Amino acid sequence: MLLEQVPRIDEISKEDFIKYYLDPQRPVVVNKFASDWPAYEKWSLDYMREVAGEQEVPLYDDRPVSYKDGFNQPHARMKMGAYIDLLETKPTNYRIFLYNLLKEVPRLQKDFSWPDIGLKLVRQLPMLFFGGKGSRVFMHFDIDYSNILHFHFHGKKQCVIFPPDQSDYLYKIPHSLIAREDIDFDDPDYEQWPALRHAKGYITNLEHGDMLYMPEGYWHYMKYETPGFSMSLRAFPRRTSNLIKAAYNVFFMRHFDNYMRRIKGQRWIDEKNAKAVINTHRKLGINL
Repeated sequence: MLLEQVPRIDEISKEDFIKYYLDPQRPVVVNKFASDWPAYEKWSLDYMREVAGEQEVPLYDDRPVSYKDGFNQPHARMKMGAYIDLLETKPTNYRIFLYNLLKEVPRLQKDFSWPDIGLKLVRQLPMLFFGGKGSRVFMHFDIDYSNILHFHFHGKKQCVIFPPDQSDYLYKIPHSLIAREDIDFDDPDYEQWPALRHAKGYITNLEHGDMLYMPEGYWHYMKYETPGFSMSLRAFPRRTSNLIKAAYNVFFMRHFDNYMRRIKGQRWIDEKNAKAVINTHRKLGINL
């Protein structure tokens, strides 16, 4: 993989964000973008335990996809307070993924402002993500192809991202949003996954208050260097082609995949994993 650092800036105007990043669909990190929000001073694991400790939350780990699981079905549930205790006690693979905690705990909505940055952000979808030290979010892209403003809080997080035009190199699983889960994107085995040698993407490390802009359909792999959490604000895709892809994913693909899991069971998962390799190598003319 050929990874360059995501460009970093200290501040940006709405006009420059549109001109240099949104219109050309280029990623950027704005250092301490959230520094003027109440959340910058307040949001920590202790604060989340205080305001949401009794809230039951869905948890995901890094187990391989199973035919027994529904699309994005959680692997466990736990009260937020107990989960944060776990994060602070020892490394854990359990993560909170794509959870609208701000809907369940409305007082959190007063801690941030909706950025006026040229995106029509969906007010109903501020999503939070939590993870323990060393936990990883598999390489994937979002079902709705949104433009994403990803804010990190409490600790450090590493992000590896790829533009959509790199999909041919990433061993995408058919009828899904993910790459092969057995690829170690921290240290890829190029003998087993030779197409990855050609993948060109970006890497960055986020700290408290930083914002990463990920354009429409970008692949992303996240690793928590320390326990922490992030919030994503999203805007629907502006490109018609991506709106069509998003509609296909939401209204057909995910339902078809669930149907095939029920019909074929684990054989459906195994077939898709095999086709990810076959399709990738065939497109690139790779013979193993």
